[in-house]
Amino acid sequence: MGESVAGGHTEQEIASQPACWRRAAQLALDVAGSLPAPGERIAVVGCGTSWFIAQSYAAAREEAGHGETDAFAASEMPRGRRYDRLLVLSRSGTTTEILQLLARMRGTLPTVVVTADPRTPVTEFADQVIGLDFADEASVVQTRFATSELALLRAHLGYDPGPAADAAQRVLARPLPPELLAARQFTFLGTGWTYGLANEAALKLREAAGLWTEAYPVMEYRHGPVAVTGPGSVVWLLGTAADGLADEVAAAGGTAWFDDEDPMAALVRVQMLAVALARARGLDPDRPRNLARSVILAPAGPGPTP
Repeated sequence: MGESVAGGHTEQEIASQPACWRRAAQLALDVAGSLPAPGERIAVVGCGTSWFIAQSYAAAREEAGHGETDAFAASEMPRGRRYDRLLVLSRSGTTTEILQLLARMRGTLPTVVVTADPRTPVTEFADQVIGLDFADEASVVQTRFATSELALLRAHLGYDPGPAADAAQRVLARPLPPELLAARQFTFLGTGWTYGLANEAALKLREAAGLWTEAYPVMEYRHGPVAVTGPGSVVWLLGTAADGLADEVAAAGGTAWFDDEDPMAALVRVQMLAVALARARGLDPDRPRNLARSVILAPAGPGPTP
């Protein structure tokens, strides 16, 4: 039922992640001077998946004591707020909101972009560019680029991605659990740096398989989201479990899933599940509905004639 990760572009890119994370850790040493220094107050922005990776990195950086870090969708970064550096995450380097933001911020503060292709238009606007060409993707749906940029950024904070890569290899070698394959609805929960991963996990299942998914901070689950849990629901925790959560999920008729692997490896399991469920529903995860590899907006035309 699609439990293998051999086949199309997406499956191959998912399977390559452990090697990409180890390579990202080595790159982190080479580009350390371009990444935010301890004590800097920074903003980190992205769109879609990259926004959720920005959330994860922002929380991880603050948890590591490196300084105040705000994460924004590129279109929503507030004007007039003062930062020491702007860090931009963009796989394609062509997204309209990213280019507009960099143009607006040019000359006001140092800007650094992490991208898969350093030859894209984003290089014309950024002060420094970090290229992760080894993690570029043919797929529309992001997998290895997103996790590799997070591995890079966490390595810069002092976290060794080796154990997460080992855990991902174990996940890739195992079949998907039947209770996950049978579910009709997923709620992902995270706390701290794993809340961004929860948002990304929910997005993967929406993008690839068109499933009903939600994501929340773990303690917010009781404040309303529990109402959607019922038979066929999985509540999947990425990170530290909350006391009594499993009992509450069971009482609501759902299944609580507490992944015993590193949260980044758990995200790999979600990616595998997205592919399997897409194929089970007759969808092609390499060609998701209504999506393109980069969102490039056409310039606004003239208004209506009076």
